[in-house]
Formats: sequence, C-alpha cells, structure tokens
Amino acid sequence: MTDMEEVALTQAEAFARIRLLRSPNIGPVSYRQLIARFGTATAALAALPDLASRGRGPYRPAPADSIEREVAAVRRAGARYLFHDQSDYPALLAELDSAPPILTCRGKLALASQPCVALVGARNASAAAVKLARDFGAALAEAGFTVVSGLARGIDGAAHEGALGHHSRATIGVIASGIDIAYPPQHEALQERIAAEALLIAEQPPGTEPRGRHFPSRNRIIAGLASGTLVIEAAPQSGSLITARLAGEAGREVMAIPGSPL
Repeated sequence: MTDMEEVALTQAEAFARIRLLRSPNIGPVSYRQLIARFGTATAALAALPDLASRGRGPYRPAPADSIEREVAAVRRAGARYLFHDQSDYPALLAELDSAPPILTCRGKLALASQPCVALVGARNASAAAVKLARDFGAALAEAGFTVVSGLARGIDGAAHEGALGHHSRATIGVIASGIDIAYPPQHEALQERIAAEALLIAEQPPGTEPRGRHFPSRNRIIAGLASGTLVIEAAPQSGSLITARLAGEAGREVMAIPGSPL
C-alpha cells in the first residue's frame, strides 16, 4: 500500500467502515463484497436501504450514535482500530478470505510483523504440559518469534507467560470479547500486562462479553497470524483443534504434542 492510499482513509470513511461492519447481517465476506461493489463504505452505507428494498437482503445501517459510543469506548480503553488495508495490518492474517476487516488493538503492533507461532492447547492441562508450554513460549521468544495464543487457562496462559519472561515480551493475546473485557476473569492481570507490554487484539466491539460463537472467530485470527501452530495436550472437539484445522486449511504448519494416555 502506498502512503497516498493510506492517507485516503479519512476520519469519515473510517467511521463509515465501522458502521458498515456493525450493521445487521453484514459480516466480513459481505462487507468486502459491498466495498468492492461501491468503492467506499460511505457509498455502501448509502446503498443499503435500496438493496433492502430490492430484496437483496435485510440490510439497514447501524445507528450512528451507537458507533460514536463504540469509538469513544475504544479510546477509553487505550486501543486503536486497525483496518484491513492499512500497512500495519498483519500480512499473514490478510491472506485469509475471512480475515477481519477491522480489529481493535492495544500495544505493540510491530509484534505481529515478526515471524509468529501460535501455541494453543488444553485449559485443564497437566502440570507437565503447562511447564512445557511456558518453556516453549520463552524459547520461541528467545529465537525471535512472536507467540500467539488466546489467553485461556492452561496452555494459552502458560505460553503467554513464557514469552513475557523474555525481554522482548513477544506475545500476542487474541481475545473473544471486546478489547475492554477481561476473560477469563482470573487472567485479568495477564491480559492487562499483555496490552501494556506486548499486543492485545480483539475483533468484537468493546463491551462485548464472550459467547460461544465468538471463540471460533477468535481461533481463525490466532491461526491466521501465525506461520505455524503448535498444539499441546488438546482435548477432542476442543477449540485448539479448531485452530489447528483452520491453520491447516490456510496452508500453515501444524504441530502437536499429545498428552499422556495414562
């Protein structure tokens, strides 16, 4: 992207992009289709009523005042918006067809430009697996990688802690809630430390409590950020295996350390 292209994202167009994505029945794919068709989010928003009247979908623009409140909440959280066509949007994540058009971020965006490895696994992991995840997190940070995980209990938290123990603080926490919601509650301090010293990323609007449907969306971001995903002691039908599947579908490396059968 050229500097001229990035300057072209005015405050009004940025607001329109957020409003378009928050409009009912608009997701990442339909958002991109509308931008491709109408050129700008401003034009796409203006076209929604006509599209709805012609039976193209139950579209209506999100209320402008709700977006104003969201923007204010992002500012209060010390976060910023990151749009899909900005130069500091993570390149590997941008390769996904389902890449989030807009992210909210707190911290050091440069960490997402380094080689990234996702490290995920069981919430109720064994003590040995937790130690292994912590050691891997530290070793990967030492080797110049950024450790990506989801701030869950068990393997995720240990991986973040291991990376934070290295002077680079090279870790990215991807959460299923809004940028201002700590989840799980017992990781509130860890989440705040990641935001202050590393990088915290959310796709959901601020104030959003995590719901079951949000976790697969979070997992696609974890997989998309990384060139490889390491799964430690994952349970059958777990979110970690969803992350591994998504990584494989994206053509990324997938590695696993199974738990003990005993």
